[in-house]
Amino acid sequence: MLLTVDVGNSQTVLATFDGEERVDCWRVTTAPRATADELRMLWRGLMRDSEITGVAACSTVPALLPSLRQLLDSLEVPVVLIGPGVRTGVPLHVDNPREVGSDRVVTALAAHELFGRWPDGRGRPVVVVDFGTSTNVDAIGPDGQFLGGALAPGVEVSLDALATRAAQLRSVELTVPAQAIGKNTVAALQSGLVLGFAGLVDGLVARIAAEIVAQFGAAPVVVATGGLAPLVVDSCRSIGEREPDLTVHGLRLAFQRHQAR
Repeated sequence: MLLTVDVGNSQTVLATFDGEERVDCWRVTTAPRATADELRMLWRGLMRDSEITGVAACSTVPALLPSLRQLLDSLEVPVVLIGPGVRTGVPLHVDNPREVGSDRVVTALAAHELFGRWPDGRGRPVVVVDFGTSTNVDAIGPDGQFLGGALAPGVEVSLDALATRAAQLRSVELTVPAQAIGKNTVAALQSGLVLGFAGLVDGLVARIAAEIVAQFGAAPVVVATGGLAPLVVDSCRSIGEREPDLTVHGLRLAFQRHQAR
């Protein structure tokens, strides 16, 4: 069974795959100072008696990379750690490919494989909206090439910033408001954050989609993913598809491609 590990700034997503079928999936809080032994205990607790035959991982947390590498190096199974210089088969059509986060690369890989085909088999552009610590809106061309995208703060990051910098505002439960016009501070914050971010996403998607149509002559399918997607996606008008854990599917595909070489 393949174990995939997506280490994000706020959460780490672990998933096991039997071939192409996802068996289990867990979300845990990322601990940037965790040691290799602590990571091992966490993984063992989640895996229990599962027989792991390979591991594919990526991380956007530099502080955790040494512990992650130490743990991966100790495993007696094939391991792929996605990072600069590791081939994934995703062409990076950007100014500096080394600046692109490994999570964005494998997410683009999964988006193309799962959604980037017309019924007749021709390639189709994809726009991925990843709702996490940051809100990423990325463009993938019809041949699976990563074209770049837009990065904005995440919903929770924006809430934390408001609660910290505005004396009369406070942290509130993030939930979809009943209406846009908030009748109290809590409702007004929920409207501004949830509906505001839905508007931000719709605006960015519209601009990116227009550029894709101008370049390729075809409209993209828009896919939502990420831990905060359920909070915002129903308020977005531009989202066509959902896959909560696109990145771990990308890690599975990257591992398979690496093994095939």
